[in-house]
Amino acid sequence: MNEQTKDHGVPFGEAMKVWARVAALSFGGPAGQIAVMHRIVVEEKRWIGENRFLQALNYCTLLPGPEAQQLAIYIGWLMHKTKGGLFAGTLFVLPGLIAIMALSWIYVLLGKLTIVEGLFFGLKAAVLVVVVEAVLRVGKRALRNNVMVALAAISFVAIFFYDVPFPVIVFGAGIVGYLAGRAGLEPFLAGGGHGKVGAKQVADRESLLGEETPDHARPNLRWSLSIAAVFLALWLIPVAALYVGLGGGNVFTKIAIFFSQMAVVTFGGAYAVLAYVAQQAVDHYHWVTAGEMLDGLGMAETTPGPLIMVTQFVGFLAAWREPGAMPPLLAATLGGLLTTWVTFTPCFLWIFFGAPFVEGLRSNKALGAALGAITAAVVGVILNLAVWFGLHVLFARIVPMHFLGATVGVPVLSSVDVPSLVLAIAAAIAIFRFKVGMIAVLLGSALVGMAYYLVVGST
Repeated sequence: MNEQTKDHGVPFGEAMKVWARVAALSFGGPAGQIAVMHRIVVEEKRWIGENRFLQALNYCTLLPGPEAQQLAIYIGWLMHKTKGGLFAGTLFVLPGLIAIMALSWIYVLLGKLTIVEGLFFGLKAAVLVVVVEAVLRVGKRALRNNVMVALAAISFVAIFFYDVPFPVIVFGAGIVGYLAGRAGLEPFLAGGGHGKVGAKQVADRESLLGEETPDHARPNLRWSLSIAAVFLALWLIPVAALYVGLGGGNVFTKIAIFFSQMAVVTFGGAYAVLAYVAQQAVDHYHWVTAGEMLDGLGMAETTPGPLIMVTQFVGFLAAWREPGAMPPLLAATLGGLLTTWVTFTPCFLWIFFGAPFVEGLRSNKALGAALGAITAAVVGVILNLAVWFGLHVLFARIVPMHFLGATVGVPVLSSVDVPSLVLAIAAAIAIFRFKVGMIAVLLGSALVGMAYYLVVGST
């Protein structure tokens, strides 16, 4: 470790200060977080060069889970071995964990206060627009030809009209893309990639790490299997212990199993994760309502850290409602922490096991085509999330309608929530017409919501 630190000229303590700074500034979802990381690590500190940064980012994009946090683990590991990856990944999550936990306490203890109700009323409308903006942003990058558009459309129809599970859609798209890539079909080979993520392009040879691969970052199957065994145990032994000790019907066991499954199948970024969680946590487990899911997303959007920290809020409310013999607040806190553990522990596994082999993935066209197909399908999944949120935020009544073998929720137009509609339109104008930043829009909407509730009241 000392030799590695000396070679790269970055003392470990100084590196941890940098990662703490990255974590504190990581607002606005994965795109904003990756941009902050690039600005600090590549442009300012020049630890690694542009090509190596993009190579690491493309690998993290192939993985399930939060790509920004996984990128932090990757770079931390690259610079300071396993300890560097552990500290970088943990620091990236810590601010969001603390902030979401504090807001969750406020939510359940003070949520009936008029000003708090107004806060979350305002956030709901703005978050709806943020999700719509995510559909357009991801779609612009992913839907580069009619084949990709068709994949997105099929994905939307499958999940919205026929409730096809998210993992089935993702794996189906991945298989189609992989086979098409192997066959050399041009529409599947043309898309993908992140492009430039920063203004300054630092060559690898000009960075502290240089162009060479450090010795500890070279493929070593024995090390990879050993580190995988450690993190598999850290991840799955608590899950197994809960199942054996409490039974499969206990809420903590359900939380551990569901979010462990989520950690394996949620390819495609934070909004794809949210679509899967919303589909299951609201409609299947009934842990949260659609409105509460939006409240949690508002918390995650306005606090530092990965956007999928909203899952901690879901686990918190799930245990709050089924505390068993424990005090509800203690059960809720443990439920939130359990959710965070099984959500983020696998991220370290994916990076430490697979990063040494990333060079082989970089030039694999079939895997790149699979990624492109998954990203296109995810556009349809995020569109489903936007429509689903919109129905529940803007309308008080939704009635089922049967159509071509599918059951679809149709809003009752007379039940439209006019204040929410007006606030959502205002947020849309601010974001799309005047290019106001997402954080400013969310905070502004929250202030308007609080003012509205204070003047008009929650009735």
